[in-house]
Amino acid sequence: MKIAPQAWQFVVPAVAAGAVGMWLMGRPSTVLPGTLLSFLAFGFAGFTLYFFRDPERALPSDGRIYSPGDGVVLSVAREGPGDVMTCRIFLSVFDVHIQRAPCAGRVTKVAEVPGSFAAAMKDAARGNYRVVMTIEPEGGRELLVVEQISGLIARRIECWRKPGDEVKTGEKYGIIYFGSQAAVHFPAGSKCTVKAGDRVAGGLTPIGEWTSKP
Repeated sequence: MKIAPQAWQFVVPAVAAGAVGMWLMGRPSTVLPGTLLSFLAFGFAGFTLYFFRDPERALPSDGRIYSPGDGVVLSVAREGPGDVMTCRIFLSVFDVHIQRAPCAGRVTKVAEVPGSFAAAMKDAARGNYRVVMTIEPEGGRELLVVEQISGLIARRIECWRKPGDEVKTGEKYGIIYFGSQAAVHFPAGSKCTVKAGDRVAGGLTPIGEWTSKP
């Protein structure tokens, strides 16, 4: 299994701490704290490698709108004025946290939005710190907006795309650290095809389709 390079900033210090713990285990006066340190450090290193796994996935080419991440659909609803439907997906610490573009097109805007750090499975997470990426789909369709939303732990988001970049459906564009939420705002001329409680996978599960021709 491929591991995202972002993992090593956590794994290397954890392994070093584990090595210190093993050294302490060799001293009669520090066997217990050394054992505890080693157990926690190596356990965290192992979990971090699992968290930052980066599975290879074929890029879809059927023109549908795909999930930007792995997780469970929290809600599908209109959250404001107009006809825009929003699908929110909760990514637990056990899910792959690489984000993938829900459709092909050109990135027109990437904006970092300050906010709180509520637990990502709660409604309050709608006001969390997030990064919002706007895509102009191929064929001149209405703009599609996808959000990377931070959670309670770690609170870090990386978006690897910038305005003017071209993305393909299912192509990796960012990562959120340790628990998060992703949201897709469906524009006019599209519809969401999943419901709350559905399990989805980034770049693998279609969550919407276009209802009008470009």
